[in-house]
Amino acid sequence: MHTTLKAAILSLTLATPLSAQAEDFNIAFLAASSQNGFNQAIYDGIKQAASGYDNVRTQIFDGEFSATAQFSQVEDIVAGGKFDAIIITPNDTVGIATALEDAVKAGVKVGTTLFPVGPELTEMEPQVPGLTVTVASDPVVGATAQANAVVDYCADKDPCKVAVLIGQLVFPFDNVRNDTYKTILGEHDNIEIVATGEGNYSPQDSMIAMQDILQANRDIDVVLSNADQHLMGAEVAIADAGLDMSQIYTLGGGLNQIAVDAIKAGTWTGTLAQFPKSMGAAALDAMVDALNGETPPTWIDEYSLRETPKIITREWLDENPDFEPEWQG
Repeated sequence: MHTTLKAAILSLTLATPLSAQAEDFNIAFLAASSQNGFNQAIYDGIKQAASGYDNVRTQIFDGEFSATAQFSQVEDIVAGGKFDAIIITPNDTVGIATALEDAVKAGVKVGTTLFPVGPELTEMEPQVPGLTVTVASDPVVGATAQANAVVDYCADKDPCKVAVLIGQLVFPFDNVRNDTYKTILGEHDNIEIVATGEGNYSPQDSMIAMQDILQANRDIDVVLSNADQHLMGAEVAIADAGLDMSQIYTLGGGLNQIAVDAIKAGTWTGTLAQFPKSMGAAALDAMVDALNGETPPTWIDEYSLRETPKIITREWLDENPDFEPEWQG
């Protein structure tokens, strides 16, 4: 009996630490492009949140701004069986839905950042059955805030000539933003959108697009863009044309360090606030909760993650000198 009791105690001693060990989780981040600073900041947030757990490993995949590349990555992840969850910043918010639905059916948890996945870009609740979480804001909300800021600036100008720099019109989310700009600005007879260029989230491409715009429109009053990278390229083109950037109303999007510095210096007028690190961290935590059997919220609004106005101006930065953006640009 003594031997039996000793064996039972030994068995319990050996079994307890093993049963207390948490299961390891491997989580893939499918970046729209791993070379893009905004996507890198999302992954920084994912890694930072993952470091708070002992059992979470992450890996980034380069989507190359290609819908086809991302679709193949999802298929490969499902076939490989290595990853427990996917966090994606989608290039094609509609086309990727089928692949992600298959991933969910295969038992892989799926979360999305920056945009929802599905045909309705303004619908934040899951459109893919079983999708765990969407960490994003309605793109119409941000574009509306930008367009309304332009309307306010143009109130006493007639005409008020606006140049728009958008990412790529082939992207559904950029079309939503561009349509929002056109709808709101089109309600005011004094505002004229004189040109629309595609910046492809690249300062180099944006510089070329702005050079083309300025050849026919040197007297622009406003440059409105959805991305700070676009204003970086526009600034070079405007300076090369012998114009003063500070005399043009310029509004970007993303709130990177370069934008903050330019706004503080009075070179740029403002930018739309965004928080990529906070989005990545919120997505990682939600996925871990789901893998642990808990029920995270299905939608986390990006604008609930930090307290700032949507449009960041020099006045607000002066009032908040300790503010730090979440990415460099």
